Amino acid sequence: MRILSTKKLTQSQKELLLNATISFVEYDSIHFTYEIHKAIEAFNDIIVTSKNGIISLLKNNVLTGLKNKNWYCVGEKTAQALIENDIKPIEIGENAVNLAQKLVKNHQKSSFAYFCGNLKRSELNNILSKNEIELNEIEVYQTHFNDKKINGDFNGILFFSPSGIKSYLKQNSIDQEMLFCIGNTTAKEAKKHTGNIIISNKPTVENTIVQVVKYANSERPTET
Repeated sequence: MRILSTKKLTQSQKELLLNATISFVEYDSIHFTYEIHKAIEAFNDIIVTSKNGIISLLKNNVLTGLKNKNWYCVGEKTAQALIENDIKPIEIGENAVNLAQKLVKNHQKSSFAYFCGNLKRSELNNILSKNEIELNEIEVYQTHFNDKKINGDFNGILFFSPSGIKSYLKQNSIDQEMLFCIGNTTAKEAKKHTGNIIISNKPTVENTIVQVVKYANSERPTET
């Protein structure tokens, strides 16, 4: 089996594939810049839905001054990045919708700053606005497409964000490949192009690769 990863993998992630005798090609379908153009210190309740938000705050040397704020985040990786910087998030959502539901239930009277990217999705804002909770969106990082023609045939493609799918399709097409998606938001974008989709049980790169291994094993002929 041969797969394409639209994100460069760590050595341990590569070994998960190699140990299962799965060959792969990897490239970064998107890349990020980390520019902040607004003052952010005035807010007491802060939402981050991506680890990139934390990276930007570190690169711009502003995270230290925000450690005593109230933090709310999406995903284990984002939560871990906060914890590694001595910040314990008050709420952790599985996705933006789940976090918004927790904020509506438990923090109705708060107003929030949302440290987001330029390609942010609308679910969080829509739910909080509907429940009359103030949300100030502040762009702290930027996503850029890496338009690149990828040659070769693949049995499957790994996608880790809706933006990654959009970038890939700038120069490539989706045919009969199985698409392995890191989560439901990415899968929603994938469903616009194919029904051949497997969604990770947990929104991590490692678990997405586990789904590839399971699929590869199921496709191999059984010995008789």
